[in-house]
Amino acid sequence: MNFSDFGLAESLVRAVADHGYVEPTPVQAAAIPVILRGGDVWASARTGSGKTAAFLLPILHAHQFTRDIARTLGDGDTDRGAGRGPDGTPRLVRTLILVPTRELAAQIAESIEDYAFRMPDRPKTLVAVGGGSIQPQMIALRGGADVVVATPGRLLDLVDQNALRLSSVATLVLDEADRMLSLGFADELARVLALLPARRQNLLFSATFGPAVQTIADDLLTDPTRINVDAGTTPDASAIVQRAIEVDAPRRTMLLRHLLEAHGWSRALVFVASRYGAEHVAMKLAGAGIPVAALHGDLAQGTRTAALADFKSGRTRVLVATDVAARGIDIADLPAVVNYDLPRSPTDYLHRIGRTGRAGESGVAVSFVDAANAAHFRLIARRHHLAIELERLPGFEPTQTAEPPRDPLGGVKGKRKSKKDKLREAAALAASTTLPVTPETDDSDR
Repeated sequence: MNFSDFGLAESLVRAVADHGYVEPTPVQAAAIPVILRGGDVWASARTGSGKTAAFLLPILHAHQFTRDIARTLGDGDTDRGAGRGPDGTPRLVRTLILVPTRELAAQIAESIEDYAFRMPDRPKTLVAVGGGSIQPQMIALRGGADVVVATPGRLLDLVDQNALRLSSVATLVLDEADRMLSLGFADELARVLALLPARRQNLLFSATFGPAVQTIADDLLTDPTRINVDAGTTPDASAIVQRAIEVDAPRRTMLLRHLLEAHGWSRALVFVASRYGAEHVAMKLAGAGIPVAALHGDLAQGTRTAALADFKSGRTRVLVATDVAARGIDIADLPAVVNYDLPRSPTDYLHRIGRTGRAGESGVAVSFVDAANAAHFRLIARRHHLAIELERLPGFEPTQTAEPPRDPLGGVKGKRKSKKDKLREAAALAASTTLPVTPETDDSDR
């Protein structure tokens, strides 16, 4: 199969060829025909599987048809700032793409520009995110927009300012949908959904979907096509080598410096648990003469954009980031990801390590394990069926040891359990899958 087999516009087929796409990935092959038919899609596919192109290509293909639909609305349209396209018809927001982070919004907008480069009537795309003045986005909307890529909070700000209406949206996309359907975005998402037409196409894409979002997704979708391509699994073991190193917490920065020197990684993405941690670790590495930047939610958007751009270009060797960089961000030829702090959720482990080993490249993912988080690492390994042997490096052997594994009911591991006890243990384990979330660790871009 190739992309022309879908019936996509020739300009799009040529654009994907320009980007070196030879044949569709499994998620693209399954999703594109359904989206072209107008059906709802619930797609789960592991990181690096081509999910963005899977929903963008059919949306762009339909763009010319939406121009025809907009033309039928005539001059009677009352949407504020509707604007006009090249053919004189109103520009109405037909596609709304909601994402959890500003960086992912910018990346999707860049992908739209790349895929639509050869289109005779390219869609006007607005990126609506916080972290800066709302005025430029309001001014941009005076000329209308075909596609809006947004974080929920800024989108609602634009609606409240009467700069944008969502009554014409025909397709809603939730990228990193499990995050968008989580409690952190629940209120904002509910408000957005209330502003959308009841009849629309809904597309949910993510590498993982936890059971907690099942009911919400069921209510959102209408007779969806379920696509599951290695969902919730770790990336190909041949692409990513996963390691775990025991180390005392105070010596993690020293170990990180040792690994950078010993392996000669050209770049490394280092994940920490908090905004303070990002600044603290970055400061220590900078003091050692290592080109480094921090990335977290407290930074101004210009600073965040510059930090990510410098890292992608190689001007910065190490990017110390919170989970704001764990979702959907595509960094080509990234050799290493380091979990300086373990992720709060076992699911987030997949998203973090999926930043390396992409597009046929190889990579390594290293997790630092200390006495305090040893039990949480065992939970991550158990949840994803990982057999990662804990390493001890000479000179970094831990002086603190973890307590023996205990079951959730307080018994010491190894004691014989009844079948009833095993069932109770499983239920307790399922109920406690994440570390606590505090204002310092919650880095969502609402």
